[in-house]
Amino acid sequence: MRKLSPYKTISVIIIAILAVLFIFPLYWILTGSLKDAAAINSATPQWFPLAPTLDNYHRLFENPALRWLFNSVFMAVMAMILTCITASMAGYVLAKKRFIGKNVLFSIFICAMALPKQVILIPLLKEMAFLNLHDNLWSVILPTVGWPFGVFLMKQFSEGIPGELLEAGRIDGAGELRTFTDVVIPIIKPGVGALAIFTFINSWNDYFLQLIMLNSRTKLTISLGIAKLQSEMSTDFGLIMAGAALAAVPIITIFLLFQKYFTKGITMGAVKG
Repeated sequence: MRKLSPYKTISVIIIAILAVLFIFPLYWILTGSLKDAAAINSATPQWFPLAPTLDNYHRLFENPALRWLFNSVFMAVMAMILTCITASMAGYVLAKKRFIGKNVLFSIFICAMALPKQVILIPLLKEMAFLNLHDNLWSVILPTVGWPFGVFLMKQFSEGIPGELLEAGRIDGAGELRTFTDVVIPIIKPGVGALAIFTFINSWNDYFLQLIMLNSRTKLTISLGIAKLQSEMSTDFGLIMAGAALAAVPIITIFLLFQKYFTKGITMGAVKG
């Protein structure tokens, strides 16, 4: 077996320590959700539940926790799908098509990336009210679909599409839609995978917009639901940890599903500089 150099050994040790530090909060939430109130509030911490119980989850499901989880998953998945479709199309057009005002339009997208969401909150509220979408999950989904970062990211990936392939598709009689689906999408698939993860996490964690747009108890997302439980039962840490553990499952699942494309996307972006 080849010996590791001192540099690689130190690097592995540092990475392992960082991995433990990042994983520990999730571990503490998962184990805490399986403890009773006495174990959680004990002066001597239990690193592993000595008497694991599912009582916290039973009490969590007495609240509309599954409904909150469904709302969050539906919101994040729809935002992810719609954003990937619109951003990949817009990025391809900005990268490979010539039209008047293209550079100005792209500059607007770049400027919009630096614009805080709080600045457009009042116009956004009026727009959702006009569309009769306030206190509706679509009022959280639609503002995410036009994510400027997504357009910027897909434009950068679309720049690497060989023009010869697009020309060959036109010669073979392929229309714009078929060229996009059969030629462009397979090439920028790693970028779409990376964007899917970014969009899902961004939509899932957009607590501010969810707080402003959603009011009804049955329309709450899991983040808002946990916050509501925390305000109602501030000392019931077991119940709150159970809700946090439940909220972490979809994020971990999406990352595991798209991890291959995410890694490819980051690698390709680094190589392209």
